[in-house]
Amino acid sequence: MGRHFEVRAAAMAASAKAKSAIYMRASKEIYAAAKSGEPDPTSNLALRAAIEKYRKQCPKDVIDRAIEKAKGGDAVAYIPGRYEFMGPGGSNIIVDTLTDNVNRALVTVRTICTRKGGKMASVAYNFEQLGALNFAHASRDEVEEALILGDVDVQSVEDIGEGNIEVHVTPSDLDKAKTVLTDLGVTEFDRCEITLIPNEWVTLEGDDLTKVKDMLDQLDEAEDVQNVYTNVENL
Repeated sequence: MGRHFEVRAAAMAASAKAKSAIYMRASKEIYAAAKSGEPDPTSNLALRAAIEKYRKQCPKDVIDRAIEKAKGGDAVAYIPGRYEFMGPGGSNIIVDTLTDNVNRALVTVRTICTRKGGKMASVAYNFEQLGALNFAHASRDEVEEALILGDVDVQSVEDIGEGNIEVHVTPSDLDKAKTVLTDLGVTEFDRCEITLIPNEWVTLEGDDLTKVKDMLDQLDEAEDVQNVYTNVENL
């Protein structure tokens, strides 16, 4: 979702409604991943990635219940979808859905975005799919050296302040990067997922910024929305 979106999402999670939405997204994604193969994260890479993604965002029992549900006779089929929008002030918004009703998901997402000045358009060209890891570490140079020596395809290593590092790698090297960083002494990851990162950011002001914030607030709470990516830097 991007570093700025993550900060905003963390602030929103203070509300019970926002927490409920996060738990629902986690349950669906983990359930779908568990159904895609063995319901065991040691052998199911998709499931392991989904658990890692939500480990910091929801309680362990939410994760465990989703896996147990997948082991049972429940056969709900969640279908993924992706919708792209050009928003106010040159903003780009990509919305991923995971739903048992594709028509409902499309109508919901399109209605939210168009009412706030968005229009459906191809914007994926402005995003790159990367593995993203955020964690605490004292030395950016030490992290970069360890990743390079570990033969990780590193795209960027940034010191983002307050003793925190953000690393971007090619998606296929996300697990390898995590292993290298764990060997380096990193014990906890605030973020470890494959995501979309904008190639170019925009800064909005006034009415444009208000519209985009309102749009993202509504998307956060929509039943079928799974992930939202944007190139707006100052959220």
